[in-house]
Amino acid sequence: MKTDTQLKADVMAELAWDAAINATGIGVMVKNGVVTLSGHLDTFAEKYAAERAVRRVAGVRGIALELDVKLAAEHRRSDSEIAQAAASALRWSSLVPDGRVKVEVEDGWVTLTGEVDWGYQFTNAEQCIRPLVGVRGLTNRITIKPRASSKDIGTEITAALTRQAAREAEHINIEVEGGVVTLRGKVHSLPERDAAMGAAFSARGVSRVVDKLDITG
Repeated sequence: MKTDTQLKADVMAELAWDAAINATGIGVMVKNGVVTLSGHLDTFAEKYAAERAVRRVAGVRGIALELDVKLAAEHRRSDSEIAQAAASALRWSSLVPDGRVKVEVEDGWVTLTGEVDWGYQFTNAEQCIRPLVGVRGLTNRITIKPRASSKDIGTEITAALTRQAAREAEHINIEVEGGVVTLRGKVHSLPERDAAMGAAFSARGVSRVVDKLDITG
């Protein structure tokens, strides 16, 4: 197991390695395997890239983001311009059902609402918004239409975990209530937890996944 000092060095190296991130604007603190990022970044896309970079580092047990997006002058846009760009991006995506997602923008912060049929549509709606110029943050309030019974959902998730993450599957307990899935148990790393969460969210009828997994690695 890495010490906090070793983990901090690895996180800083990963941030510096990623060309999409200006690591000079990011402060890194590590305590008991939990990484805290602080500072100011020029775009929301860069903030997301920083989070993904930390998730790639082995030994990270948790992440706290205290990063502010302070748009550079060339990235500033009016709320109206951002809303129009967001609506266009959603409309042109083949992975987001046309007309099902609405956009609201206030001070550069985008809120998505509506109802979709699948978890991947929920996720891809977010992906349409993150890289847009002028966006300072994103709240996704899209709901997912129930499509299956709790028993069917649990069975599908168990099968997916067995296929995709065999080592973790036997250590994960799945609880389903309506379309809400709660995962409990132990995994070895943050990427393994992300994989388990992704597998659960991909099942038919899942509207939300509650993470109660412990990272033991």
